[in-house]
Amino acid sequence: MREIILLNVSGQDHPGLTAALTEVLEENGVNILDIGQAVIHDHLSLGMLLEVPAEAQSGPVLKDLLFQAHQLGLRINSTPVEEEEYERWVGMQGKPRYIVTLLGRKLSARNISRVAQVVSHHGLNIDGITRLSGRFSLKESNPRRRACVEFSVRGNADDLGALRRELLEISSTDEVDVAFQADDLYRRNRRLIVFDMDSTLIQVEVIDELAKAAGVGRQVAAITESAMRGEIDFKESFRQRMALLQGLEEGVLRGIAETLPITEGAERLITNLKRMGYRVGILSGGFTYFAEHLQRKLGVDRVSANELDIVDGRLTGKTRGEIVDGAKKAQLLRQMAEEMGITLEQVIAVGDGANDLPMLSLAGLGVAFHAKPLVRESARHAISNLGLDGILYLLGVRDREVG
Repeated sequence: MREIILLNVSGQDHPGLTAALTEVLEENGVNILDIGQAVIHDHLSLGMLLEVPAEAQSGPVLKDLLFQAHQLGLRINSTPVEEEEYERWVGMQGKPRYIVTLLGRKLSARNISRVAQVVSHHGLNIDGITRLSGRFSLKESNPRRRACVEFSVRGNADDLGALRRELLEISSTDEVDVAFQADDLYRRNRRLIVFDMDSTLIQVEVIDELAKAAGVGRQVAAITESAMRGEIDFKESFRQRMALLQGLEEGVLRGIAETLPITEGAERLITNLKRMGYRVGILSGGFTYFAEHLQRKLGVDRVSANELDIVDGRLTGKTRGEIVDGAKKAQLLRQMAEEMGITLEQVIAVGDGANDLPMLSLAGLGVAFHAKPLVRESARHAISNLGLDGILYLLGVRDREVG
């Protein structure tokens, strides 16, 4: 009668261990039903679920394994598994799978414990935990250090909405971000990323910079803040702010464009996504003059924004064409996806303001980046503690795989 055995191997890692152990299994005609291996700080943890055929006996197989393990400096534990228990385990496949990504400057036991407790509370089981971030020295001070682990979880959650809210609560109280996504084909098959510009791709609101140059900084900043909080209709706030810029000299634009502060991680993110075959777009309620400057600087493929109306070298206080508000951004995003022949599930949208919510909700992966509380709570995903390149972690990309 065949036997099913769970084998757990641990010890100091070095090349050839797995090869030596599986060679013993091969000599005895053993089948491997499941296998998993991890190495942490040069310490190996290897698990194998074995099917020992009827013509073989587990006793001699385990004896040979123990001898080989002793030679290799490893420890082995074996546990028999009833066939009914194995079939119950097989029957669990097909259940929904999700990815929980925990990211911050540094991760504590508290952070991981809270995520694990929320997942367990809602009936999901953690199948695996993987570190995506690179190693960092404890002796060096690096304010831009990144830390990220990814949880692979499985099961039928009792209330996905409540689960998301509880994970968001962790983000609001700890200095970490937590993302929860379905582990499906689309997550590994995104093709387009679109960014809001102001306070997302760059660290300022360009209209505020123009206002400072025009001497109306405080008035415009107050309207901007109110609009980003969703207190004023975007189009009306835009008209009010533009009117205050009437008469500003065109020459001011170049100086502002050349000194725009790029957001942490933006260049690293875009460079690597382009290398992976992504198309990149800017959908902005700001101005084409500055978006096109970033297009040239960062290698962006498409730009849609508002065009300043300039007459005799001065701003008229108006723009040409339709104002790019939240609804227009969503429309343009949909149009870009259709032109590329991809589904909306394959799109990533990133923004920080209330006028970005329509496109964030439309995209397969919508990320509120360093956003106002209203936007962060309304979006499905948020990054508030890392730079834009933290989005690579949401795609499952490891630091060692990118520059």
